[in-house]
Amino acid sequence: MDFNVKKLASDAGVFFTRAVQYTEEKLGQAEKTELDAHLENLIARADCTKNWTDKIFRQTEVLLQPNPSARIEEFFYEKLDRKIPSRITNAELLGQYMQDAAKDFGPGTPYGSTLITVGEYQKRLGGAEREFLQTSAINFLTPLRNFLEGDWKTISKERRLLENRRLDLDVCKARLKKAKLAEAKAALWSEEVDKAEHELRVAQTEFDRQAEVTRLLLEGISSTHVNHLRCLHEFVEAQAAYYTQCHKHMQDLQKELSSANGDTFPNAFAVNASTSGVSTGPSPLSTATLPGASSPSRPPNPSNALEPSTLKIEEVKPPATGTRKAKVLYDYDAADTSELSLLADELITVYTVPGMDPDWLIGERGNQKGKVPVTYLELLS
Repeated sequence: MDFNVKKLASDAGVFFTRAVQYTEEKLGQAEKTELDAHLENLIARADCTKNWTDKIFRQTEVLLQPNPSARIEEFFYEKLDRKIPSRITNAELLGQYMQDAAKDFGPGTPYGSTLITVGEYQKRLGGAEREFLQTSAINFLTPLRNFLEGDWKTISKERRLLENRRLDLDVCKARLKKAKLAEAKAALWSEEVDKAEHELRVAQTEFDRQAEVTRLLLEGISSTHVNHLRCLHEFVEAQAAYYTQCHKHMQDLQKELSSANGDTFPNAFAVNASTSGVSTGPSPLSTATLPGASSPSRPPNPSNALEPSTLKIEEVKPPATGTRKAKVLYDYDAADTSELSLLADELITVYTVPGMDPDWLIGERGNQKGKVPVTYLELLS
């Protein structure tokens, strides 16, 4: 290995003079060349971009992979330039457990057959999640990582060079000032002044050149914003597609369970038309999650919702099990004495009774009791 003592000594001398200049500037004992306002604004904008990009990148990693151990494992695979092994999702693992349990319970039993069905749909949800994670990593995380580990490192390197050139320039200015002061005392220092002026011109040229290089790189931050904007749109599209797939899978599962087990539990809260998506009435979940959604139309009140000849509303008693709390989504005015008027955002207790229309429930609020439409409620527990 070549070892150039002169170069090492020269570099050490330059480093020392820069350190002295930097220290004197911090102590207010030396003048400092200020960057122009445009360049200062570009630097501030670049720092802001880097800081927020880093935060968004880290939090997106947490969103896509909440397990810190798995994130560390993926980090080492990336640094070793090795392919990250495929990892089963939690939903897929849950689905496999359900199907394995069904084999022990008996796939022909109601519980076993339902476990098989739900397990299959959990696997579908896991597959949709896997696709979403892969798409988001490629289209969103990778561009952000490339900026932080590539473009930003280049910008940081050039900014450090600019700072060094600025220190060299100020050192030359200080030398020239000292040489002129000495020249005023003795004419023998005129040669030293010429040398200091030459060094200052060289330092000024190198500083201006480095400032231009740094300026061009910083102005490229605008292109980075455009690229990240496109990546953000792709991330949102992938997220929307993922949630749409999940919603469809759950709707299909609800329909399948409703058709298979609708008569198994007559006192349970069956999946009615409003939640299965068969009728045009909105579901409690969809209406609760859509801002500004209008209240659903009043459901039909058939004569057989409760048998008036054999059962009066005041005689209905809540079952020992099966009562639930519900949040009222919209105001509702009772059509007759058998119904209960509702106010938006209040909490009531609801339950069903055998033979009751699935579009209606019995609601209780203190001493008041009456039928309430399911589509005006969000079941909480």
